[in-house]
Amino acid sequence: MPGRMMLRKEPYFTTETIDEVSGRMIREMPPCSGRRIQDFVPQDAALLIIDMQEYFLSTGSHAYIPAATPVVPKIRGLAGAFLAKGLPVIATRHANTESDAGNMAVWWGDLIREDDEESHIIPELRDLPDTTVIKTQYDAFFRTGLDAVLRKRGVRQVVVTGVMTHLCCETTARSAFMRGFPVFIPVDGTATCNERFHTAALLNLSHGFAVPVLVSDLISRVEGYDAGG
Repeated sequence: MPGRMMLRKEPYFTTETIDEVSGRMIREMPPCSGRRIQDFVPQDAALLIIDMQEYFLSTGSHAYIPAATPVVPKIRGLAGAFLAKGLPVIATRHANTESDAGNMAVWWGDLIREDDEESHIIPELRDLPDTTVIKTQYDAFFRTGLDAVLRKRGVRQVVVTGVMTHLCCETTARSAFMRGFPVFIPVDGTATCNERFHTAALLNLSHGFAVPVLVSDLISRVEGYDAGG
């Protein structure tokens, strides 16, 4: 989690440009060798919202991600579609102590503590998840109950949204893949420090771990799903 390390940040997504930029990103992605958006099965899916916390979304935080703010309405819209069909929406909060931070503390020199105000999910998304998982590492499955929650709900696919694309989102997507879950990752439902990190992560994932998609395409497929059928 970015703490005091100096990173070049840029608002490669803005409210005005996110549709244009994400559309370009999708067009420039090579075809996935495995799954496609057509393989997304809403009734089998859960939406994961990774670390959309004040720490990353508050402009007063040293870890603020400018490109993350424009993805908030996208995630909220997708979560609303999931909830309307009774599909799982699961959020994560990253929080550490000195005893569980491990390399996170060494790498970033900073801890997000569970009782810090900045550790809370942003108000715009706080009311959406039906389950919230506390995580201590990039991987939302690592030493958490996430896998058990998904299995209990009969989930067979996951959609990964949130921050940061190249850290917690990418690591969680890879971990989900290794556990047998097909993964879909919206290019306009994730964000990170700058466009190079964002597109590099999506390119890597598209080669063998996850299908890059647009939020609008997922919403269309979810809304077309007959929950009573």
